[in-house]
Amino acid sequence: VQLQASGGGLEQPGGSLRLSCVHSGQTFSRYVMAWFRQAPGKEREFVAAMNWVTRYADSVRGRFSISRDNAKNTAYLQMNSLKPEDTAVYYCATAGRITMATTADGYAYWGQGTQVTVSS
Repeated sequence: VQLQASGGGLEQPGGSLRLSCVHSGQTFSRYVMAWFRQAPGKEREFVAAMNWVTRYADSVRGRFSISRDNAKNTAYLQMNSLKPEDTAVYYCATAGRITMATTADGYAYWGQGTQVTVSS
């Protein structure tokens, strides 16, 4: 399984970005998909995950939205009302199962990360 994340960049506070994560496998629809982020000097933290339901970190709930297009083998993270504290490298992840985890050790496959910087 290979994951390719894209869509990061520099955005002003209050702005929006959409991240994409393309999954190389043929069983995409059967697996949980998740997004994590890691800021400099901090541990990697859970952002959102999706199987047949969605789950969000408290810090992004109501601002971020995870979705997936199984026909395109792609997961998305729509990020609205961005804040400077959202600045981090964002990683998509998946596991060889459908059940959800909210810790990094629950995922075996990771994308390369895409930088999101929120600054005026």
